[in-house]
Amino acid sequence: MRGSVVGTAALVAGALLTAAMTTATASPPSTGTAPPAHAGGAQPVLVDCFWHRTVRPGDFILACGDGNSRLTGLHWSQWSPDHATAEGVNMVNDCKPYCAAGSFRAYPVTVRLDDTRPWKKQPGVQHYTRMSLTYQKDRPEGFQQVMTLPLWD
Repeated sequence: MRGSVVGTAALVAGALLTAAMTTATASPPSTGTAPPAHAGGAQPVLVDCFWHRTVRPGDFILACGDGNSRLTGLHWSQWSPDHATAEGVNMVNDCKPYCAAGSFRAYPVTVRLDDTRPWKKQPGVQHYTRMSLTYQKDRPEGFQQVMTLPLWD
């Protein structure tokens, strides 16, 4: 009977996850979600770790696996086919003494997106493939003043 209960719990959890994912993908776009790409003049998008495309997001997760680094309070001054620029805060877990017990620290940053290319998932959509973070003052331990990161494709 115990195996039956565990199997049923796993089945219910899987069904709930599938329902949540289906609902999320069937929902109308929320603020910050990119409109469908149209030929000629469509804005490039930023693809997040959940494969959602956004334009001018207010927040963006950098550490998808554990959420220990994210951009918050993003204010975009530029969003063009060549590049995008924003000011915001990089919230980074110091993982001291270990990540689950660590503290999040705020680091003001300038964010730059560039190197637009067709998105593999939807080749008709241009997306930014590189992000540069420039720390305005302090920065997380082990980070350089400017960090350049590849983005998801």
